[in-house]
Amino acid sequence: MNDRPLTLMAVHAHPDDEATGTGGVLARYAAEGIRTVLVTCTDGGCGDGPEGVKPGDPGHDPAAVARIRRQELEASCDILKIGHLEMLDYADSGMMGWPANDAPGSFWRTPVEESAARLAELLRRYRPDVVITYDENGFYGHPDHIQANRVTMAALAMTAPTPKVYWTTAPRSMMQRFGEAMREFGADVPEPDPAEAAAIAEIGLPDEEITTWVDTTAFGGQKFDSLAAHASQGENIFFLRMGRERFTELMGVETFVRVQDTTGAAVPENDLFAGLR
Repeated sequence: MNDRPLTLMAVHAHPDDEATGTGGVLARYAAEGIRTVLVTCTDGGCGDGPEGVKPGDPGHDPAAVARIRRQELEASCDILKIGHLEMLDYADSGMMGWPANDAPGSFWRTPVEESAARLAELLRRYRPDVVITYDENGFYGHPDHIQANRVTMAALAMTAPTPKVYWTTAPRSMMQRFGEAMREFGADVPEPDPAEAAAIAEIGLPDEEITTWVDTTAFGGQKFDSLAAHASQGENIFFLRMGRERFTELMGVETFVRVQDTTGAAVPENDLFAGLR
């Protein structure tokens, strides 16, 4: 008999990323008795500072921001009942094209094999049955999200096979509803130019290509509260404007594409652990 607990590991780029796309599954599976592990790759130092001071502006202190965001991340983990938090603590690389991309110690600049070796050690320690990270474009092109994908897939190649591996995604139908919700709640969304509009249209996947739809409605309040725990970044977290009820209505299903599998579980599926229990 194997008494090792079923384990879910989510590999994310920054503090607060754990809540947006995977807060529901992390809370749901923790409630079901599955061991949950969060790996956060960067310190979040390119986030907003106190009073909303922006990166690059006078008074923005990345080290101070990182300290605040670590505290917020720990609070979020408590809300989601995440069992284990592992920090790789690379410097936040900022958005694509920012000077922080090339700063010493930034996640984007660190060789993939170096970071992958560190993550591989965590994979060997926790032996997860399910691993979640971003797709090859980091969902929307953020350099640290792209690097998290590269590092995770390289680390998986260094270790014993993980039964199931998923990339976070969103159905295109949901992306359309997000746009409508942003207008509903007064977000100032300028009309994108044609190139930007084409890029936005490519975010996520057609509904029929999504392999996994997990109902997390019962955990919408926890997911909302975990986002709210990242108070220093509240200006950038649009979803908090909705309130719990509307948020849960819109965000009550989390979606993934299964990219590796040894179980043979049929798709589409409604459980990341289908075929494992």
